[in-house]
Amino acid sequence: MADRLLNSVLIVGFGDLGAAIASRLNRLHFKIHAVSRTPKHTHDVDFIQADVTQPDTLIKLAEIRPQVIVYCVAAGEQADTAYKAAYVDGLRNILASQRDNPHLRHVFFISSTRVYGQSGADADTDVLGVDSVAKPSDFGGIRLLEAESVLNELSVSSTVLRLSGIYGPGRLRMINLAKTGVWPAQNNWSNRIHRDDAAAFVVFLIEMLLQGTLPAKCYIVTDSAPVPQLEVIAWIASYLNLNEPELITVSGGKCLSNAAMLATGFKLQYPDYQTGYKSILENLSSS
Repeated sequence: MADRLLNSVLIVGFGDLGAAIASRLNRLHFKIHAVSRTPKHTHDVDFIQADVTQPDTLIKLAEIRPQVIVYCVAAGEQADTAYKAAYVDGLRNILASQRDNPHLRHVFFISSTRVYGQSGADADTDVLGVDSVAKPSDFGGIRLLEAESVLNELSVSSTVLRLSGIYGPGRLRMINLAKTGVWPAQNNWSNRIHRDDAAAFVVFLIEMLLQGTLPAKCYIVTDSAPVPQLEVIAWIASYLNLNEPELITVSGGKCLSNAAMLATGFKLQYPDYQTGYKSILENLSSS
């Protein structure tokens, strides 16, 4: 059994991804605390209803003293004020609640590849990796990058996880587009990560800590197949025997590299969109 000196994890933001991370940690016998602003029915999780943007609701967290924090909140809306509150101010509030925690060893911040605003001719390279300079082009990317910089104020180690577009159970945007036949007019490059692979990688890194290996400062969490979005829609439409969009010239978007993630030894369950969407479509057809 792994070193039980590291056995307590605080998951801040107990939505779809946070719950998937908790489920995997439960199987490894971790003590899990979870924070969400909305009530949740949970098993084997110490749940705390609190709002990261309201410090007065976080007082109880001072008693928890976890060894690891996973910060994976979602902004309430697509607005600059909401992003600042959820990611920048919220992260600072959570870290302030642990200021007197001598047991804290590592913080994971779930960010987004939205920090890479490069697109098409504006991209510095054909494929963007963790060594590429983040050049956000909108308020969301700017605020996420600002939140990432908050980690530099810590006296403990931290890791930024920049997730590409999450898909999986209940995340059916591309499938719904294929069904409607109303397709995007522009064929952008797209990148994605299955929810289960994203959760599994977070747990993989926590297990690395258990084994005495410090994760890197930053990873791009995406699958191994950047692809034009119309190709994905066409594949789904073909699987469902629906009309397929014309595969027009790719224009815009960016290609992302997961080389740093794979260099850890992590194995993707869904390395490309075909394996991921095939699993989802099979589950939908059997339900």
